Amino acid sequence: MQIYNTESIRNLALLSHSGAGKTALSEAMLFSSGAINRLGQITEGNTASDHEPEEIERQGSIQTTIVPCEWQGKKINVLDTPGYADFAGEVVSALEAVDCGVVLVSAVDGVEVGTEATWQRAEGLGLPRIVVINKLDRENADFLQSLETIQGKFGRRCIPVQLPKGTGAFEGVVDLLDPSASDQHPRFAEFHEALVEAAAEAEDSLTEKYLEEGDLSQEELVQGLKIGIAAGSLFPVLATSATQEVGITQLLDFIAEYAPSPLDRPATEAKNASGDSVQITPGDDAPLAVKVFKTTADPYVGKLSFLRVVGAPLKSDTQVWNVNKGQTERVAQLFVPRGKVQDGVPSLASGDIGAVAKLQHTGTGDTLVQKDKTVTFPKFEFPSPAHSIAISPKTKTDMDKMGTSLTRLIEEDPSLQVTRDQAISETVLSGLGEAHVDVACKKMKRKFQVDVLTATPSIPYRETIKTKIRTEYKHKKQSGGHGQYAHVYLELEPTPRGSGVEFGNKVVGGSVPKEYIPAVEKGVMEAAHQGVISGNPVVDVKVTLVDGSSHSVDSSNMAFQIAGSQALKKGLQDGASVLLEPIMRVGVTVPDTYTGDIMGDLNGKRGRVSGTTPHNGATLVEAHVPLSEMQRYATDLRSMTQGRGSYTMDFSRYEEVPANLAQKVAEETKQHASS
Repeated sequence: MQIYNTESIRNLALLSHSGAGKTALSEAMLFSSGAINRLGQITEGNTASDHEPEEIERQGSIQTTIVPCEWQGKKINVLDTPGYADFAGEVVSALEAVDCGVVLVSAVDGVEVGTEATWQRAEGLGLPRIVVINKLDRENADFLQSLETIQGKFGRRCIPVQLPKGTGAFEGVVDLLDPSASDQHPRFAEFHEALVEAAAEAEDSLTEKYLEEGDLSQEELVQGLKIGIAAGSLFPVLATSATQEVGITQLLDFIAEYAPSPLDRPATEAKNASGDSVQITPGDDAPLAVKVFKTTADPYVGKLSFLRVVGAPLKSDTQVWNVNKGQTERVAQLFVPRGKVQDGVPSLASGDIGAVAKLQHTGTGDTLVQKDKTVTFPKFEFPSPAHSIAISPKTKTDMDKMGTSLTRLIEEDPSLQVTRDQAISETVLSGLGEAHVDVACKKMKRKFQVDVLTATPSIPYRETIKTKIRTEYKHKKQSGGHGQYAHVYLELEPTPRGSGVEFGNKVVGGSVPKEYIPAVEKGVMEAAHQGVISGNPVVDVKVTLVDGSSHSVDSSNMAFQIAGSQALKKGLQDGASVLLEPIMRVGVTVPDTYTGDIMGDLNGKRGRVSGTTPHNGATLVEAHVPLSEMQRYATDLRSMTQGRGSYTMDFSRYEEVPANLAQKVAEETKQHASS
């Protein structure tokens, strides 16, 4: 592939709900442009884009794939993104690399929830968008009905530049920019006029001309359309059938002519070494500034880092500085990726997208620069994990490799998180949904040869006491020779939430020799790791050694450690221990129509709604809910809202478990321990 200048580059992401035809469209664009010589099929698992084994198995995208093609002297970098909500992190990183979104809408299914979500993400970034009504060859396909739905959801700024041709089957497109095509569709004049009006509104001089003369010249129409698209003041609507290859060359023509180049977009904001904001404009005179927007772990090539060159061109065999990691990296051979194939290139122009292998320290979101001209791009904001599983190695070999493989997995997909609860010795893998973590486990096995067992995560319960108590334990053992003797009195009293376990000493008169007091403390702290109700750690208790006795021969550190441990256990049993559970701070955002259902469901989950905030047709419901009730909330919420809801959750505090539920937890713990 030849080297293109910045003006000739088009970077676009295909965006939509799963199943609208993004991968089929990317395949048709590659085939029509001559980038590939055989049209792959999703059902056969041989498309350029969906090449990962997990994608072939699911017959759907799980990652963003770069599939560039060349058309009319332009290089079009197509980023095919997943449409399923569980893989929304891939969409986030893709949008950081492109200058335009191509939003697909199925002519049969209309605007679906995933399409709304990606539209909103692009809207938040101020990204220009082109709308493509796809699947017009299908039975019950309706272009005008789809257009009405699109305008209802996204506004009247969505303006057709094409109409479908054919009374029955979809035979082609009518170009509304071409006045000579006016006899090819009965409503040509109506839609052409709407297009002229939209183009006229893109710039003041065109608006004045249109108001004065009632029309624009062809050149002015083109000018207004380009300005409006780049500014995001209008969104052109086109028509295709990807599987039948109808409208594909016209789509490529339109992208080459009207999609913004990197030069048409605003400068990229960054911070310099002093922390001041700077603007990076693409060009040879700009400082070197490269954004790493995606990382993959390839079993054969090793780590691949996907790059967007924001500033000056990047050349192969170059040393760069990773600002985020404070490390020098060597960019050896640059690649232009096309699915799983990589073609080596000597350089990447400003604004272009490519990849490099085997960067040692670099991860997703990092900035690469010249060391003496440092700038940093903002970190990406990935969605918060919403579904968790406990994982454990299947064999000893898996145990040795699991930690490293998880690190590499998160490097590849930062929307995954791994946490470890030391108290219950459990590793928890969290992602955006059930499919997300399932695919992650399959990747671990395929890429890193690590097999794991999965389970529902344990709830990190804690135990405490509610009243002040005094407890005593005497450890006495005689078996010939030196015996064992230690005698302690402890006071246990509750402390505020979050204060852990404290140890104090009020012994007077040497009843417990001072050399044995650290042993008592050690015994108490060890016993506090395992409470008497559920075996979970004890918290929020102050333990004070107040008295005791010793033996001049039989006392020892070990004896007092045992006495301290047993005294605490006895005190917890005698002192009406209670079970505490983690309470989560939850924020659920849903369309207004679902607000009542969500509040009722949270109340049914022992939650306490603390407030609601309406905003632009949606409502944020804030509540505090026990973690035990939220284990499968991602699935519940998706079901209740048809996928239109989202939520965030973080730890708030511990609270006492109701007595009837505490009894149930205790019984389950005993059953688990005996099994």
